[in-house]
Amino acid sequence: MKIIAEETAAIVIDYQERLMPVMAEREKLTAASDILLRGLRVLDIPLFITQQYTKGLGRTVGEITEAAGTEQYTEKISFSAYEAVLPYIQGKKYVILCGIEAHICVLQTLLDLTDNGYVPVLVTDCISSRKLEDKAAALRRAEAEGAVLTTCESVLFELLVRAGTEKSKKIQKLVK
Repeated sequence: MKIIAEETAAIVIDYQERLMPVMAEREKLTAASDILLRGLRVLDIPLFITQQYTKGLGRTVGEITEAAGTEQYTEKISFSAYEAVLPYIQGKKYVILCGIEAHICVLQTLLDLTDNGYVPVLVTDCISSRKLEDKAAALRRAEAEGAVLTTCESVLFELLVRAGTEKSKKIQKLVK
């Protein structure tokens, strides 16, 4: 199965001020997520930021809103982002997932997407948890549930399809 750009949206889950400082491998997460989000913008993939209980966990960190090109977000109280973003992803087949925490909000969103006929695409270098064992467990569960596991660079080039275009030049610049 190949991920088709026109049939794809992305959910950017809970990269919030009070959560990010305690994420495992935070610097790697931020760097890969920056590349992913900038690349998705180049490829015209619609992306939607969620925030879990903003009053308590703060806003999305600046590095992520800058990479996403927006500070707009959808507030959620449920751990899953599915219901909050459903109006935005209708008509899409593939939903790219990135964010935190892998074993809670990201995984529950993935499960709801699967249950409702979407193909979740989990970008493994753009998710994290406080503990790496929780991330590892989330990856095993996601794979068992039928999610597509990929990396930032892999999914961007899959969506790109061809080299030699203006978009491919921009993507290549991002990943170098």
